[in-house]
Amino acid sequence: MTDAPWSTLLMEKTDLITPMAIRVAATLRLADHIAAGATSPEALAAQASVQPAALHRLMCHRVGAGVVRLTESGAYELTELGEQLREDNPTSGRAWLDIDGPIGRGDLAFFQLLESVRTGESVYASVYGQGFWEEVNADPELSATFDDRMAASMEWVLPALVAHGDWSKVRHLVDVGGGSGTLLAAVVENWPGMRGTLVDLPGPASAAAQSFTDIGLGDRCTAVAGSFFDELPRDGDVYLLSNVLLNWDDTQAINILSRCAEALAADGRVMVLEGLLDVQSDVTELDLRMLVYLNGRMRTRQEMQKLGAAAGLKLDAVTDFGHARSLVEFVPVASGRESAGPDAGN
Repeated sequence: MTDAPWSTLLMEKTDLITPMAIRVAATLRLADHIAAGATSPEALAAQASVQPAALHRLMCHRVGAGVVRLTESGAYELTELGEQLREDNPTSGRAWLDIDGPIGRGDLAFFQLLESVRTGESVYASVYGQGFWEEVNADPELSATFDDRMAASMEWVLPALVAHGDWSKVRHLVDVGGGSGTLLAAVVENWPGMRGTLVDLPGPASAAAQSFTDIGLGDRCTAVAGSFFDELPRDGDVYLLSNVLLNWDDTQAINILSRCAEALAADGRVMVLEGLLDVQSDVTELDLRMLVYLNGRMRTRQEMQKLGAAAGLKLDAVTDFGHARSLVEFVPVASGRESAGPDAGN
């Protein structure tokens, strides 16, 4: 037990200054400028197009936060932590913190968290004048950045998904709301007998189609512009929803699952890839994001089971993939297959 005063402990957990200082530095790409040689205060201010004295004050706080250090000559040098803010670092967190990006903008809406807790509603529109999806879909740059971030977040779980079960029997995989197509391409590429269809709004669908062509999968993967609230391409063996249902309230989530159930082949299944509150312990932060950004929510296994039942599906298996991801598998109620129940796979 520490002897620090209670106020100090609370301040460490509630500090807004340090996180904002790091986010501003990420937005200004200060780590990239330092790595490129702008190590003096004057050179760094010039590269970032900011006021030098104000930047100096920001950098002094970041030294205290352990993100940069000052050399004896007065130059800035990145610490090991600061290196993770470089864009070319494989473990970079810069884009997630960029205040001008979709996730950074969403996080700034947390300053209105009190209103979300009081009302149970998203505050994103009250902060920015329109809802999260309306803003992202209306701005090609925000949309592309969002799809890139989602693709990056899937890198850790792709091997587990590809290795899961017997994909050899899947002739047609439909990735619903598939964004950049990274996930669909990874599975199809590993199974030569499989073809894939991605369904998303026109911008992401067009980008995914180009990506399929670029990586040599244009003859096996197609991208269809559409909404998961509308009729989906039919007779897929698997309909995959990756980080989709958590964005929506129960009514909309049931609508999405119903569209998948309507289109599903008789012996097919619906796979939902996202975190579960009673499986992963690290998704409570994301749950609050869904409240503030979107009126969405994370769910438990039993809550997923109820959504499926309302859409004519029964929960067949749940597999913990780690990295805040579970794979929830549904089969049609009329399939006659015995469900393993909500605890399957754990």
